[in-house]
Amino acid sequence: MWRTIFTAGGLLAATCCAAAEPGMAVVQVTGQRAGGADAASAGSVGAAEIAARPLLRTGELLEFVPGLAVTQHSGDGKANQYFLRGFNLDHGTDFATFVDGMPVNMRSHAHGQGYSDLNFVMPELVRRIDYRKGPYAAGDGDFASAGSARIGLADAVPDTASITAGQHGYRRAVLAGTTAGGTSADRLLYGLEVQRNDGPWTVPEDVRRFSGVLRWSGGSGEGGAEDGWHVTAMAYRNRWRATDQIPLRAVAQVGRFGSLDASDGGRASRYSLSAGRQGPWGGGRVELNAWAVRSALDLYSNFTYALDRPDDGDQFRQSERRLMLGGDAEYAWRGTLAGLELDNRAGVQVRSDRVSPVGLYTTVARRTIATVREDRIKESSAGVFAESSVQWTPWLRTVTGLRGDAYRFDVDGRRADATIATPKLAVIAAPWHGAELFFNAGHGFHSNDARGVVDGVTPLVRTRGMELGLRSELAPGLETSLTAWRLASASELVYVGDAGITEPSRASRRRGIEWNTQLKRGPWRADLDLAVSRARYTQPAEEGDRVPGALERMATLDVRYAQAGGRWSAGFDVRYLGPRALVEDGSVRSRPSTLAAARIGYRFGQHTRLALDVFNLFDRQASDIEYYYASRLPGEARAGLPGRDDMHFHPVEPRTVRLTLSHAF
Repeated sequence: MWRTIFTAGGLLAATCCAAAEPGMAVVQVTGQRAGGADAASAGSVGAAEIAARPLLRTGELLEFVPGLAVTQHSGDGKANQYFLRGFNLDHGTDFATFVDGMPVNMRSHAHGQGYSDLNFVMPELVRRIDYRKGPYAAGDGDFASAGSARIGLADAVPDTASITAGQHGYRRAVLAGTTAGGTSADRLLYGLEVQRNDGPWTVPEDVRRFSGVLRWSGGSGEGGAEDGWHVTAMAYRNRWRATDQIPLRAVAQVGRFGSLDASDGGRASRYSLSAGRQGPWGGGRVELNAWAVRSALDLYSNFTYALDRPDDGDQFRQSERRLMLGGDAEYAWRGTLAGLELDNRAGVQVRSDRVSPVGLYTTVARRTIATVREDRIKESSAGVFAESSVQWTPWLRTVTGLRGDAYRFDVDGRRADATIATPKLAVIAAPWHGAELFFNAGHGFHSNDARGVVDGVTPLVRTRGMELGLRSELAPGLETSLTAWRLASASELVYVGDAGITEPSRASRRRGIEWNTQLKRGPWRADLDLAVSRARYTQPAEEGDRVPGALERMATLDVRYAQAGGRWSAGFDVRYLGPRALVEDGSVRSRPSTLAAARIGYRFGQHTRLALDVFNLFDRQASDIEYYYASRLPGEARAGLPGRDDMHFHPVEPRTVRLTLSHAF
């Protein structure tokens, strides 16, 4: 497990402070990062901590961000559903995610703005996750209003093979390791993952997933941190059948795990090549990244069943073929001004998306019968930013930043341009030993779908946020942080359940409080996270002022035991999601859910480990997601009558047991 220590003077020390899971390598890193922690809600998670927690789905990597919940409303080949700070983020909008420097959020995506699919990531290869909340960092641009997470891949991992078997046809095999390169400093990391899964669904999910990684790296310092480089190739393919959400009234007909359209599902692929270089240059430090991503998606969905086409059903296909090219350059240097110490940082980020074509099609059992819309999109952006950290006194520091972004949208030759400037400010004070106070304020934004932009929708929607935070070490091994925040958005993006898309809505305002506590005693560690939020539209309307799907209360508890050098390890975690309004007047609300998971691990000798994971430990009948909208079941009244409003839900999986055997060579 990693522990990240920030000081007001800018020192960051990430050190291994507890035993890793048996069979896992323990990494220790100590270094400098200009500016240190700039917010009480920012933090880092290391590889050992990630390895210690069982993951039902890859997207649950983001649940290491305190207060962020990950669910699913369809098949496991599709991006997950995310909740954070009063947002139903749908598949990623307003939370920016990066893997190895590459943006994951997709602009002008076939299934919704900001679509963020993490299924291509192998958790065993993740080195660390750096996260922050709110639009306060100059280096974060599009989609980062609620926060951001940067997932870094390892340069080296132990040579390991693992096999996982579980209920409902779950099978997963992983082979990963590192070989020496052409010189003593070079190394080649490889990773291969194959997964199959049917799930508990009446219509077997039939997941067929493949992921592969090759990473060539070198340099000085631990993992090339001082002066290093890397070139990484990644490949991912998946196909699946999906059981989408169903209305409550259909449970008697098809059961909780049944489907109303057995041909729903999809195919997805992602191939990428990236390169990075970091090290000293011109008295400072430079970091360069470049990347290319080729992705494709065909998604077949039916959320209203027989509402619009009673005879053939309402299935549709959302499809796209995308090429993303981009890169960034950042330079950091230290200086003085009037005797004050300054840490400065400036950078440029460029990105180009070519989506050709992106379309919506009417289908029957995956057979296309009509084209609703088909476009060819070119969307490009360039962002520049600069920030400066000033150490006013030994206990007081400020960080000021400014960011500017320019966009060009092109849809079948129709163009629109937009620019936006977003200022940032942080004040960090440490007037008492073992405690830090934070004030953060700043503007952020999210872009809108290019197809809407060329038809007159606002291109770049501004958000404004601020937060007050306290981080302290109350006693040795006991750390806590408390944050009060608020965020206003000039336009809300709302998920439309019956169409499977997001669309702009009214302006909104959110506020909330978060409390995070971490306790370490010998081989024991416990993490408790509590979050309360309130989301409201600020423009009056007859239907009401509630933001549908906005999560109001969340709590998580994670307890781990791992004795250094011991054979046994264990863990238990529980997550509570409170009710949320599903319609604007709050008259229909979702049901709360409480889910628990457990792990028991045993190490045979020095190299072999057996782990037993149990998900939904108490076999709760809860929902991963709930919506409220109109639909029509096959056989219900037709003849131009409106559909029937109902709660539509996707159930959590029942108690699920998985056994993993891993061996380090």
